Amino acid sequence: MEKLINIYKKNEEILNYLIFGVLTTIISIASYAIFTNIFNIDILISNILSWILSVLFAFVTNKLFVFKSKNNSFKASIVECLKFYASRLFSLGAESLILHVGATILHINDMIVKVFAQVIVIILNYILSKILVFKKDKKSEKVN
Repeated sequence: MEKLINIYKKNEEILNYLIFGVLTTIISIASYAIFTNIFNIDILISNILSWILSVLFAFVTNKLFVFKSKNNSFKASIVECLKFYASRLFSLGAESLILHVGATILHINDMIVKVFAQVIVIILNYILSKILVFKKDKKSEKVN
């Protein structure tokens, strides 16, 4: 058990990102399915609505549990939030493009394309969050 705890501590950021990424993905896919199958909303509109819900969840969990942001001032938090949403808008564009090409042009089942797109989005979002949104400044890394 101690070995597992040490592995977790050593890889805490990535493991937490994966855990909350899976939860965010579940929120995204479930809400997408509800919007398309229950409310009969167009797939691209449904994708945007599911994105809004999942990004709200993702920002809070990434800030608090994954990257453990130390930006507590109002101004720094707003900048962080804007960067987070900008990076997620970029990945939304990538996801929408994948969904459009896969489902509309190639006629692949939209749920299969949605799940594939989510894998790409999870990887892209981690990279963008790590290097753009929640990057640690050099001063705080030297102190720790």
